[in-house]
Formats: sequence, C-alpha cells, structure tokens
Amino acid sequence: MARILAFDYGKRRVGIAVTDPLQMIANTLETAETKHLFTFIDSYCKKEEVESFVVGYPFSHGHQENSIAKEIDKFITKLQRLYPDKPVYKIDESYTSKIAGQTLLISGVNKKERRNKGNIDAISANLILQTYLEMNQRK
Repeated sequence: MARILAFDYGKRRVGIAVTDPLQMIANTLETAETKHLFTFIDSYCKKEEVESFVVGYPFSHGHQENSIAKEIDKFITKLQRLYPDKPVYKIDESYTSKIAGQTLLISGVNKKERRNKGNIDAISANLILQTYLEMNQRK
C-alpha cells in the first residue's frame, strides 16, 4: 500500500503528516513554508509512493466564511491539477490547533516550544490525518 499525505494549510506555513505504508498510523512529518510546499510534495512523491492527499478544511459552522478557505480551495485545485491520479479528501479541521496546543501542554513541552506555531501546525496535520483514518476504519 502507499502512504497518505495530510496538510494543515496556512498562509505562512503548512503542517504535514503522513501514514505508514499500511495506512494504519498517522505520523507528524514536518512543517513547510507555504511558498515551498509544492517543491516538498514533489520531492516526497518521488521518494515515497503516495496514494492520496488529505487536507484540513475550515467547514463553516454558521454563516461566516473563513478567509483561509479560498486559499485552501486554490491549493486543492493545484494539487488535483498536478496529481490527477491522487484523490484529495477534505477533513474538518475545527479545533485541531487548540487540541494540538493542549497536547503539547499535557506532554510537558516547554513554553517556548508550545509557542512555536510550526509545532502546532504539524500536530494539527497529524490530527487531521488521524481523523481521516478513523473515518475510513468505520466503513
């Protein structure tokens, strides 16, 4: 089986997570600058077999549209154009940053590291991917 790459997309940086080849475990991979994201994806897909992509998406829980949603839509469109053989799945990213921050706090990470937004983004990507895996196990 191939891996699944997941993204917590942001205007400055993107948290990235990946499954193991059996698609059982979500692992935090790294954080990449948004402007270099497609370079990273291209390089990673050349080294590892990637089956699909999962993107955290800010589904609206009201009538207010999230400003980052348009940027994520552009990112997804470009992913689909560059990798037409790999499906892209959207997963609700609500509260992932808050949960990631709490996870760092509970795990005893020092205050300086908890403030590092890159750590939050990478863990958020992991949470997004784990949610996707759990949803697919139920099917």
